[in-house]
Amino acid sequence: MTVTPTRRNLLDYKPVRAVARSRWYPGVLQYAATAVFAVVVYQLLVGPQAAHDNLGTALVWVLWWPLIPVVFVAVGRAWCTVCPFGKLSDLVQRLVGVNRPVPRFLKRYGIWIIDAQFIAITWADHVFGIVESPWGTGMLLLLMTTAVVVSGAFFTRRTFCRYLCFLGGLSGNYARTGAVALRADTGICATCTARAACFNGGDAAPACPLFEFPRTMDSSANCNLCANCVKNCPNDAITLTLRPPTKELWFVRRPRIEETFLAVAIMGIVFIQNITMLGVWNDVLDWISGTFGITGRGVIFTAAFAVAIAVPAALLAAASFVASRVAGGTVRDNFTRFGYALIPLDVAGHVAHNLFHLLAEGRSVFYTALEALGRQGSYGASTAFVPTGTIQVLQYAVVALGVTGSAYTAWRIARGPAAAGTAPSAGSAGPGGAAGPAAARTWATLAPYAVLLLVFGAFNVYLFALPMAMRM
Repeated sequence: MTVTPTRRNLLDYKPVRAVARSRWYPGVLQYAATAVFAVVVYQLLVGPQAAHDNLGTALVWVLWWPLIPVVFVAVGRAWCTVCPFGKLSDLVQRLVGVNRPVPRFLKRYGIWIIDAQFIAITWADHVFGIVESPWGTGMLLLLMTTAVVVSGAFFTRRTFCRYLCFLGGLSGNYARTGAVALRADTGICATCTARAACFNGGDAAPACPLFEFPRTMDSSANCNLCANCVKNCPNDAITLTLRPPTKELWFVRRPRIEETFLAVAIMGIVFIQNITMLGVWNDVLDWISGTFGITGRGVIFTAAFAVAIAVPAALLAAASFVASRVAGGTVRDNFTRFGYALIPLDVAGHVAHNLFHLLAEGRSVFYTALEALGRQGSYGASTAFVPTGTIQVLQYAVVALGVTGSAYTAWRIARGPAAAGTAPSAGSAGPGGAAGPAAARTWATLAPYAVLLLVFGAFNVYLFALPMAMRM
């Protein structure tokens, strides 16, 4: 089937096209990010070992980590084309790479490996205090750097970024909500004689680093907007368009349970991150220790962490069971498809949680930078940009947007052709919505997920209403 984009192609604008085709893009941004990365690692390893005084800690956890999900929503996975790890992988391949094909095991189970990494790193942070320890954060970055070097030495392109990077998995999920989409006009591609230069590379630029073929691409999960395909395409078939955020989630053609599991895990991780930063968390730990005789804080957290991830998964499974009973479809299929509806709320919870760190601790970036330059910092001065009340209002607003985005996504999934395993009957649904039996099936399918999203949203709001502890 020929697909011709209907939205305005941003590459038709001369400034955008000039940047995309420039030999300096994305290289200049990569080198700048690499320079900052070197400063961060240096500060983490040899700078002050109190997180409050360390510039590396402030840059990573107070500035970069809160802003990165906003970048994913605005421009998809564009950070991955700037990331120093990608540039390092390219350099290793040029020097010592043997360019072996990606193992079939990684292609099949890479997302599960990413899921496990994300969970393990979050668990280790709380048990071993990675975020609060500049040295711990530095060692985490060095371990990832080592993995990038090994992957680049053995495997082709950016195998690590596509199949092994936990941040790549997170960005892939979040990029599906992004407002920018790179695709190809398949009508033009059908007549192309360039031997898939957009995928294989050419004289103008290397091959697609993340193994994406624009002609068949229907997702932004693995497109980092590096513009290699734009430079290599001889027919100007590549398009860059704006779209409503979350739109891609409405029409996922091949839903995968491992991607749904990551969405569920992120929901639980956001909850546990919020809970452990509350002032009452230590009191809860003391109560558990005194009541059950468990003295190891790591053991208590591990149990709480497991529950935090299991509960959202169990609730999604319960909603999927109800939907299968009232509207059809298997529990597994419903669980997999509607799990994508959690992603907008995942992003909102991530952003809202880190708004506290950004706005309540953001000035620490300036203070620690002054200290790193040998100048007197502002000890004892407030690190906040705005009052706590203002931050909470912003958090509530972000969560409300997330619930709205997730609910609308669930509705679009429920009324789609895969709903309940059947396509809408002729005349029962149109552009304006469903009618008759199809409408009843849509709302019956949606109802349990709408309740679930409201529960998740309300719990987020409740947690954000409580006092949170600072990171710096």
